[in-house]
Amino acid sequence: MDINKAIRIAVDSGKVDFGVKSALRLAYSGEARLIIIAKNCPKKFKEDITYYSKLSKTQVYEFNGTSVELGSVCGKPFSISALSIHDPGNSNILELVK
Repeated sequence: MDINKAIRIAVDSGKVDFGVKSALRLAYSGEARLIIIAKNCPKKFKEDITYYSKLSKTQVYEFNGTSVELGSVCGKPFSISALSIHDPGNSNILELVK
């Protein structure tokens, strides 16, 4: 299974939050199991999310595409700079990004 399909399955069957503010909050608290950041996410947000994720030992994956492409993969009609996964559902995304 490729990463795009795994993201879509996680969005459809698991618990996922969209947005940079949510990703920052969840990285700080350690509640998310995985945070996916788009390649064109603003540098400041990317650095903050990565920093807080290291402190809380949350896994971070940089999506190899823009925020518009990440939104399309998630099946949403808007761009997504960051995606936080609480529960992957039927997806094996946690194994794919290791």
